[in-house]
Amino acid sequence: MDVIVLAGGFGTRLRPWTEGRAKPLLPLLDKTLLERVVEVVPSEMVDRVVVAAGYGIDEMESFLAGASLPYETVLSVEDEAMGTGGAVALARQHLSGEGPVLVLNGDLISSVDVTALVAHHVATGAKATLSLWEVKDPSRFGVCDLDETGIIRRFQEKPEPGTEFSNLINAGCYLIEREVLSNLSSDKHSMEREIFPGLAEAGEMAGLAFTGYFVDAGTPDSFIEAAQVCIANGRYGTGRVQEDCWLGDDSGCLGEVRGSAIGPGSVIGEGASLVDCVILEGARIGARVKLNRCLVGMGATISEGLELSDLVIGHGASA
Repeated sequence: MDVIVLAGGFGTRLRPWTEGRAKPLLPLLDKTLLERVVEVVPSEMVDRVVVAAGYGIDEMESFLAGASLPYETVLSVEDEAMGTGGAVALARQHLSGEGPVLVLNGDLISSVDVTALVAHHVATGAKATLSLWEVKDPSRFGVCDLDETGIIRRFQEKPEPGTEFSNLINAGCYLIEREVLSNLSSDKHSMEREIFPGLAEAGEMAGLAFTGYFVDAGTPDSFIEAAQVCIANGRYGTGRVQEDCWLGDDSGCLGEVRGSAIGPGSVIGEGASLVDCVILEGARIGARVKLNRCLVGMGATISEGLELSDLVIGHGASA
């Protein structure tokens, strides 16, 4: 089937990592964020991946031209922000196959079972099927009212505590029939606010909850969590794991690291201490440095003896 990845954001919450750099191409262990998002789909199920993007287009075109991916990839370029509905509508021209289309949020690292989602979609005969994730506090989200047959009957946007009719939220992965796609407006609009409620009211939207993990990797804290989830679940093909840390090829560590990802060719100096950090390729962390919940960009240098917490250090920067 065809897959659309919604990756049109500017990545402002991850600056300065995303200044002049496309967020989908940020490394998450030994693959890009884009590849990590798509790898949730069994490769034999994918015909073509359409990446809906609006920033860093030249960089993404260059990457896709040289990448060895197990599926065909095409860019759908947004000249302006179109909302999720407009982005999906614009991507229609690049779809190649038949049957339902899978749409993925370009920030999400999850354990969603796409095979089970497809089976539920077929069994219910729905026109759209959402993956759902259970949260303790749904007041920051839009929640779904799922009946005993697996059909979503209605949505409730950011309910006041105690008023929610469900703890299940949209997990950013859904199947949608081409009949629905063909009727989408080409104007800016939201799938979640303008399309899904109508499908639910008509009894044409299904939902399936999954368990495991669900991380939106769009903020510094959640990017760290996404790296940790990938380490814990073996989502890497190179490098080595040392307790709860991943160390990329040709990296060296003379210090102590916990809950961290160390990129290829990076060096951690003697006596340094890193807790819950992501260090990208070629970075140099000096002796006796103490880092807590930091993102350190490609080729960046941290001078010896510094103590830093909750910072994003840009690519090639010195601190």
